Amino acid sequence: MDLNDLITRFSGTTENQKKAVFSTLFIAGNKLQTLFDNHIPEVSLKQFMLLSIVRQYDGQPTFTKLGDMLGCSRQNVKKLADALVKKGFITVQPSSRDARAMCVSPTEKAEEYFQNQFSQYQEELNYLFEVYTEEEIEMLFLLLSKLYSGIENLKTKIAEEKTGNAAERSAGYE
Repeated sequence: MDLNDLITRFSGTTENQKKAVFSTLFIAGNKLQTLFDNHIPEVSLKQFMLLSIVRQYDGQPTFTKLGDMLGCSRQNVKKLADALVKKGFITVQPSSRDARAMCVSPTEKAEEYFQNQFSQYQEELNYLFEVYTEEEIEMLFLLLSKLYSGIENLKTKIAEEKTGNAAERSAGYE
């Protein structure tokens, strides 16, 4: 079985297409991470994404805020940040507002990296998307943006279920 067989197998119904889209998100993410990690030196794709967000962030983001943006835990951000600190790309220091929170800032080395090495990432991105028309890229962008709304919708539902289950347990319904 190959990818075309799977596409054919899952193209019949909306329910199957939902399953295929969900699976594709994970598979595509893994494939992209492997390609970029093996092809572009010095930082992993996850480290690169963290570094990109830190550079774009107004102010000094905390591990928690970065975790929210990247969709992972603050502990995962801390691991990525530790590797970037060792490589000299970022600094980490306590927040001036909350001594318990740690803030991340890019270093001059990070700025130099983006000025000198980012063109390689940009070339790879251009090659990745050259199979799309401008209209298809716009549609993909809009659909992926809408996916975030679906994620928030699911997150709210799960939180409500947890709250409801906790209320039932405390009321003795379980």
